[in-house]
Amino acid sequence: MISKKKALEMIDVIADMFPDAECELKHDNAFELTIAVLLSAQCTDNLVNKVTRSLFKKYKTPEDYVKVDLEELQDDIRSIGLYRNKSKNIKKLCESLLEKFDGEVPHTHKELESLAGVGRKTANVVMSVAFGEPSLAVDTHVERVSKRLGINRWKDNVTQVEDRLCSIIPKERWSKSHHQLIFFGRYHCIARKPKCDICPLLEDCREGQKRMKA
Repeated sequence: MISKKKALEMIDVIADMFPDAECELKHDNAFELTIAVLLSAQCTDNLVNKVTRSLFKKYKTPEDYVKVDLEELQDDIRSIGLYRNKSKNIKKLCESLLEKFDGEVPHTHKELESLAGVGRKTANVVMSVAFGEPSLAVDTHVERVSKRLGINRWKDNVTQVEDRLCSIIPKERWSKSHHQLIFFGRYHCIARKPKCDICPLLEDCREGQKRMKA
């Protein structure tokens, strides 16, 4: 595992590569963002955006999702992976919003994670993107990049990845760095075919050097 100093230097390079990185899930408010992030589990943002384009026109409020039959909601998101479970979670989440939070998305991690289908990652995204609170969500891209670069160990779980990154990156940069790490993983350090041959981090990346020698 590399030093914190070296890790921050690498993260700075990534920041220079993707200075305009931002959330790519289309939404107009915290409620839509919460639904979109829930749908994005094991699914691409592009597919989620295709589905929510019509979904968010049909359903505007938690009440709308509560009223609709489960089968109809499943049909609305059928093209998304795990659509049956996600449909159930959306309805439960909306019921909780109405029963406990006056129909509004709560503003704390603890309250957000009490909602069906909302884990640490989703809560971090909502806190960061919707409410402007410094948070660093660890999705599949962030985890992969952190481990490939040696910032984290391969055996580390997502909580350990988050803790390590937050200990390295200044708090005021957590939210922006989250998006920059995602972009680096989504468009450069790709899962199956990372662009090691043109990567500015290759010299310090053991994983990349192994791949180039293979």
